[in-house]
Amino acid sequence: MDDELYGEYNEYSNWDDENEVSGSYLDEQDQEQNDALIQQECLDNFSSKDYIMEPGVFKDLQRYFRAGGAPEQVVELLSDNYTAVAQTVNLFAEWLISTGVNAVEVQQMVEKHLKTLIVKHFDPKKADSIFSDEGETPSWLENMIQHQTWRSLFYKLAEQYPDCLMLNFTIKIISDAGYQGEIANISTACHQVEIFSRVLRTSVVKLLEGAEEFDKQLPEFTKMVCHGEHTYLYCQALLQILGIDPQAGSVIRRISEEVQKSASEKGYDVDSLSLSLTNAAAYPRACQAIASMLSRHALNPADITVLFKMYSSPDPPPVELIRIPQLLIIFIHSLFKPGAKVNPEHRSKYVYVLAYAVCVHESWQQGRRLSINKDELKATSQAIERVHHLCCNESKGAQELTAEIQVLYQCIRYPIVAVGVLFWVKQTVADPGYFQRMTDHTPLHLALLDEVSNCHPLHHDTVLQLLKDLFEKIYPDLDVLLELELKKTVLDRMVHLLSRGYVVYVVQYIKKCVEKQDTDISLIRHFVTEVLDMIAPPYTSEFVQLFLPIIENEDITGTLRSEDGKDPVSEFIVHCKTNFIMMN
Repeated sequence: MDDELYGEYNEYSNWDDENEVSGSYLDEQDQEQNDALIQQECLDNFSSKDYIMEPGVFKDLQRYFRAGGAPEQVVELLSDNYTAVAQTVNLFAEWLISTGVNAVEVQQMVEKHLKTLIVKHFDPKKADSIFSDEGETPSWLENMIQHQTWRSLFYKLAEQYPDCLMLNFTIKIISDAGYQGEIANISTACHQVEIFSRVLRTSVVKLLEGAEEFDKQLPEFTKMVCHGEHTYLYCQALLQILGIDPQAGSVIRRISEEVQKSASEKGYDVDSLSLSLTNAAAYPRACQAIASMLSRHALNPADITVLFKMYSSPDPPPVELIRIPQLLIIFIHSLFKPGAKVNPEHRSKYVYVLAYAVCVHESWQQGRRLSINKDELKATSQAIERVHHLCCNESKGAQELTAEIQVLYQCIRYPIVAVGVLFWVKQTVADPGYFQRMTDHTPLHLALLDEVSNCHPLHHDTVLQLLKDLFEKIYPDLDVLLELELKKTVLDRMVHLLSRGYVVYVVQYIKKCVEKQDTDISLIRHFVTEVLDMIAPPYTSEFVQLFLPIIENEDITGTLRSEDGKDPVSEFIVHCKTNFIMMN
């Protein structure tokens, strides 16, 4: 090390006057003062711990020797303050590996601790100075982004310090390297249109890969898109163009609707933006009526009358104008809320507009409408009106509704009616006194959930969420035994949902209940008994991995087993083990 430092000294002590940084415009006294300041600044740096390991040590050596500094003091300071932290860590790591610890575990341990220290002590100003001093991308940075561990560190820092130029530039380098799929949740990407475009493209492609990937990627996607007005508008404009595609157009429109829903839930006023991206400008009266109701989150007879007249005319506006999800939700709340009162003079108009929005099909080509199919409009309108009359009529009690159960079942076959019934059931059972008044083993409203599950697989998730809410709810006014019976009834609805093909999510939920240990064992036992009575081999690996731990739990199934092993529990376990489908 001494030879290197003396070499640096000899190289810079012989510089000509023309190479002096400030010699051309400072007199000799000022030059001496400036040199003294530079020497002191460099000496302060050399006095810091392990400074010889810092990337800027050679630049400081150059500045120090140019200013006339003596090498002896540099050697002494760098040597005395060399504590070899990095080398000591490497030595400890080698010792751990020698004692038998897995090398990968040791590496992860060191990296995790180093990441914690970097996050704790990160200084964005110092980070920005790296680029101003280097003048180019440091080689060590390019090496770091090749590893996922350090890329995740940059993502985390970028979230905490969005104004740091060094981090913004690093995110761009990561995107240029092809890792834009990892940065979908980085707000920094939302400020750089090039990166945002890449991330948006990658995210949309992932969303189109299938239902499972859609559910997995959608939350992060909407979070990124709703980062600001500019990102929302940019994304929605792009999705509007892509939605024309005849193959993926329906999924693209679904993505657009989910983004709009997420933005509305966050309190952003995006309704006017959504309308402007459609063909609404060509129909100012319809646009004004829709915007008015969206802004007030309520329907009103005047605006509905405008829409009714326009959509019952020989040349109606495009049906897409009234298919805005938020508008449809307002219709559902107005027509299916328990006790909802709609002016009889205008009720048919409300029903007509809603039915038109959900069942009329149009064919378009190059912006020109080729046909309108209204074949289902009349039947859908009648179904909506009949269920509205049955469900929202306060004079009808449980017995009157039970007498009309077949009518309800027939109407539930219409998707929009199923959505309305789900909303009506959810609002009704939320009444604290509802289950106190029920005497039937299976209340009518829960039976209707079974029929929705039968007819509409796409509503399985909504039904399960409602059942989970009922199962987890505390009923302080109910007797303990009655509460247990109620929850068994709810579990029966889950078993029915399972029988309709919604297996994994139902069993996952029960498995979580077992793991949390906050559910009465008798309820889990009831679920297991009902499921075993219904299922038969062969079983999928995923089902066995979820269900087998529940079955093998002695506290749950101990009383269900017999000594001869001829019971359903033992037979299920033996079948799984003999077919080599075992839990890890």
